[in-house]
Order: sequence, then C-alpha cells, then structure tokens
Amino acid sequence: MIYLDHNATTPIDDRVLEAMLPFLKSLYGNPSSLYRYGRITRSALDTAREQVAALIDAPSSKIIFTSGGTESNTLALTGCSSLSKLAVSAIEHPSIAETATRLKKIGASVKLLPVDNNGLITQEAIENTIKDKPDLVSIMLANNETGTIQNLSDITQQLKELDITIHTDAVQAAGKIPVSFIQLGVQLMSLSSHKIYGPKGCGALIVEKHTLLNPLFLGGGQEQGLRAGTENIAAIVGFGKAAELAKSELNKRTSHLLKLRNLLEDGLKTIPGLTIFAQLTQRLPNTVQFGIPKIDGEMMLMNLDKRGFAISSGSACASGGNLPSPVLLAMNIESGLAKSALRVSLGITNTAEDISEFINQLKTLVYQV
Repeated sequence: MIYLDHNATTPIDDRVLEAMLPFLKSLYGNPSSLYRYGRITRSALDTAREQVAALIDAPSSKIIFTSGGTESNTLALTGCSSLSKLAVSAIEHPSIAETATRLKKIGASVKLLPVDNNGLITQEAIENTIKDKPDLVSIMLANNETGTIQNLSDITQQLKELDITIHTDAVQAAGKIPVSFIQLGVQLMSLSSHKIYGPKGCGALIVEKHTLLNPLFLGGGQEQGLRAGTENIAAIVGFGKAAELAKSELNKRTSHLLKLRNLLEDGLKTIPGLTIFAQLTQRLPNTVQFGIPKIDGEMMLMNLDKRGFAISSGSACASGGNLPSPVLLAMNIESGLAKSALRVSLGITNTAEDISEFINQLKTLVYQV
C-alpha cells in the first residue's frame, strides 16, 4: 500500500514510539502523586509541554493537553466565557462547523466568513466582522482539504483593537510550516499529535493567559483546571517527541514535500480537464486537492484503493456521505466538479517513485471512464 493520506493521520515515528514505551510499561505513575513514580511522570509531562510549546513559539505555561484537535476546538468555542456572538470561516473542519451549529441552536449568533475561489477569507468578510464585533472568531490556519494557508497575522492585526478573542485551528499547519503563536496574534490555538507522526488521542489547546475558559470536564483540576482527568502520559510524551522532531526537521521535511508536490502536480496537469483547487495561492507543502470532470470522487478513491493507494476525497472526519465538500462549495466550485474531488496529502516517507506510480494508475483509471 502506498499511503498518500497524511492529512487524515500519520504513522507514528519510530523515535516517538521509543520515547513512549517506558511510559506504557514501567513508568506508569500518576503525575499528580507525590512519590517517586509520580514525580517521574510529572517531569515527563513538563518536558513534553516545553517541546510542544517550542514547536509553535509559545510559553509552555499556555499549553493545555487534550485528547486531540476536536476536543481542543470544542473547548475553544464552547468554553469561551459569555459567548453570544461567534464568527467562523466557511471552510472550517467539522469539529468547528458542527460546534458552531450547536451553539446557534442554543441561542448564539453565528456568522460564516465567506472565502474566495482560492479559499482565502475575503477582505469584505473581515470588514463586516469589524462592524459586527463578535465575541470570538475562529479561522483555521491551513485548510485540511485544499492546503490553503490564511494570512492570519494580517487578519488579527485588523481585529486586535476590538477586544475579540481569536481562535485558530492549526492542526494541519503545525509541523509543516513555521507557526508562531505569538506572531499570529491569536488567543487560542488547537493542535493534534497524530498529524505530526505522534500518537492518536492527544492534542493541545494553547490559551493566552488572559483568556477566560470554562472547562468541558470537571474533577481533579489537571491542566490548570481546564482539562480534568489523569493525563495520558505515554501519548503526551509521544506528542512532545513528535513536536521536537517536527521543529528540528522542519526545513528538511518541507523541502522534501515540496519536491514531491511539484512532481505530483506536473503529472496531474497532463490529465485533460483536471483542476487543481487553490493552485494560485499559498498552500501546505504536502497537500494537493483536485477534481476531474465526469468522475465520481469516491468511486475513484475505491478503485485506487484496489490498486494499492490510500488517498482521500476530503476530510476524514466528514467522510461517509456522497455530498460535495462544503469547503469546495464555499469556494464556489461547481457541484459536479466538487463531487469529483480527490486529495493527496504527502508524508515524509513518500518517494518520487510513489508519485510516478500514482500518476500512472490514476491515468489508467481516468481513461477507462
């Protein structure tokens, strides 16, 4: 199997697994305990917090460990104190979009920020947000389907005088492009371990110290009272190690992924009628989403699976339906073309040979239709 779906999840790096193993076997102490086993795991927890913080240029005291990106997004939106007006971009991950829908059902005012054909939030949308003055704005840093990267620092600069809390889902961006919590000017940021070659079931919400949140879970007061429950130390240690590796190898990984992406796009452009979405804007170095007229995306996905390729038709968290991607529809992509969408998201172990074989097999299938 040639795996080309790294935005859905990544395999655990062997070095990450090696760091985790002691905490899965012998170092099983509760970090809230005062005896030696507890102190050892507490130290490991603190180290991981520093490693994650270093990846996104934030003080370690602002890192709140969670079970993953979805919980971090939910905590950011539902935990925000006195939230009555919310604005989210029209291309958010389902964990943001569906949480916003639920908040609307219980009385919150929710507005969608429209995007242009490249998936970038429009200046008109920002100006309308300034007029509306919501309590919280949520804008993902990089889109999981198209790879489009928002000019978030420019947006926060425009909103900073309005006392608006700004959250960003940086799950796909961290580890693929340089990310600075401080320079972006946001108050809340979501991360996920399993997108950067760490374990599933672990993530983080970075919380600016003056931002007031109500916890989703109550109990032991862990994570500064914002995430009760005994910490998943093995997973957190793995997240920390994955973050450390992502930071130290960022330039090497980015260079490798860009070379593969360029090779992939060169091959895709030889297929008549194929459209690469958001091609004219800055995107993640590993992500290409494209559509082919008169092709059913999910059927093509299954045919490629039979030939040994794992790819996606969009967000793994929104799969299972035969409806066009809301992200592509928000970008004014025609419905038929949107339903043909396929996403290739490359990883650090992919090779030029993988790309060549994928293009050959895709062409064979397209020409059979």
